Amino acid sequence: MNLNKKLLAVIGLSSGVLFMAMSPATQKADEPKFKNLKVLPKNITGEEMHKTMEEWEHALGARCSFCHERNEETKKMDFASDAKPEKQMAREMYKMTQAINKKYFHSKKDSTGMVVESNVNCYSCHRGVSHPEIIRASELPRAQRPEGQAPTGTPPPPPPTPPAGAPASGK
Repeated sequence: MNLNKKLLAVIGLSSGVLFMAMSPATQKADEPKFKNLKVLPKNITGEEMHKTMEEWEHALGARCSFCHERNEETKKMDFASDAKPEKQMAREMYKMTQAINKKYFHSKKDSTGMVVESNVNCYSCHRGVSHPEIIRASELPRAQRPEGQAPTGTPPPPPPTPPAGAPASGK
């Protein structure tokens, strides 16, 4: 009888461990499950997420708190929160660049849904500024060229003619 109790206890504990190991709530510590993903792939890895967010930070010259709100109770960033309108704008801008790259540059996505190589990205317009200034090309200063150098595709100017009565050179 004592043997049956031990056997039953071992089977019960083993079943509990097996059940917990197979539970969908159990996941690898190095692969966090992100919440509230609306434009990024649901199966994005922690490394890909970090790389993407870091790229956006640099392109906008901003920190995490530009789009994400801090939870004052936990004293940590609440990355799942949609409290800041900048986060929704970032989603819209991401969808816009994805559409431009797909339509005009025929960009492809990898198995996780991330664009493999993009031609247009956040930095294309932002250049390290969170709210890029709109500048008309006609308002920019003209580029200065070295004297005598013509713009590309235009023949060079003719050589200056000597003043009347000046001796001809080269003889």
